[in-house]
Amino acid sequence: MNSPVLQALEERRTTNLYDASHSIDDAQIHELVRLATKAPTSFNLQNWRFIAVRTPDAKARLRALAWDQAKVTDASVTFIVCGQLADHSVLPERLAPAVEAGFIPPALLAVLEGAAKGLYAGQPQLQHDEAIRSATFGASALMMAAQAMGWGSTPMIGFDGPAVAQAFGLADNEVPALLVAVGAALPENWPQKPRRPVEQVLELV
Repeated sequence: MNSPVLQALEERRTTNLYDASHSIDDAQIHELVRLATKAPTSFNLQNWRFIAVRTPDAKARLRALAWDQAKVTDASVTFIVCGQLADHSVLPERLAPAVEAGFIPPALLAVLEGAAKGLYAGQPQLQHDEAIRSATFGASALMMAAQAMGWGSTPMIGFDGPAVAQAFGLADNEVPALLVAVGAALPENWPQKPRRPVEQVLELV
């Protein structure tokens, strides 16, 4: 099957070495995030935020909080991918475009909000878990979009989360789930590392 999506999955690799002279402009960053937000979220909460760290000063501040990893500053942009604690009260606003488009009946909004309230209200662990899930879905879509645009990417969990939250003004309901560096990969990067055989990770029941 000749599919660009499948080809991107086959060819994507984690980039460790970036061309520090390469830049990605704000319009391209905007498009990366637009594509990242095509990823799914529970109830369509869209409970995420993407902080694009792209100026030298901001990169240096982030690198100091990310184990001094050179790729934070060498990449064209490093995203702080934030998940937001699941909050049922935002659903009417988030689903309003679908109601206006005519494929979600207005009466269904209260049902969906009630279901989300029943799931998340008073459940801080579930709210946090959903924040991490949504951020991870968004980060994955961001990396695939970068791959399709010809750029390398790197997911990173090596950083001081509370310090990043303070330094970059995250709200109380936001969790810095991971960093994603994006830029022009140097040819010295390793190829995609071999994966475990499917037989070791798949159970058919």
